[in-house]
Amino acid sequence: SVLGFTVEERTAAALHRRAPLLGSIAAERLLSEMDRLLCGDVGFGKTEVAIRAAFKAVADNKQVAVLVPTTVLAYQHFQTFKERLKGLPCRVEYLSRARTAAQSKDVLKGLREGEVNILIGTHRILGKDVQFKDLGLLIIDEEQKFGVSVKEKLRQLKVNVDTLTMTATPIP
Repeated sequence: SVLGFTVEERTAAALHRRAPLLGSIAAERLLSEMDRLLCGDVGFGKTEVAIRAAFKAVADNKQVAVLVPTTVLAYQHFQTFKERLKGLPCRVEYLSRARTAAQSKDVLKGLREGEVNILIGTHRILGKDVQFKDLGLLIIDEEQKFGVSVKEKLRQLKVNVDTLTMTATPIP
């Protein structure tokens, strides 16, 4: 496997169906910022697509922000990303109210200095003290669960940044 991990057969099939999305990330970077919506049922491989897109951004020397609606989901994504990217030159961290002040300070310092490649978190990652050295990809999981104020901050953050929004909620 290119990323050094194996994927269940069902997930692998889902990824192959989504391969055009991943291929288009590189092509669209040449033209403009990417802004894609990935909609699929639970268990259909949205997180796997996000991990691969994030790793592609990191390989291009960009940082990645993964915004999720809950502390529990932030920790779950952190564990999944960390496990999938184990052994690769990629530092994955997370910010949420569950982290101590010292842990958050260390993560924020690493983020500013470019040592943190992928930051996963709740709306906490939209705080004024969160400064990316070179943000290249924003992944939003379940954007519809965020309020108006968070969406306003997202609009500011999304300028000149590729965006991948994921949801399991059908959009009419």
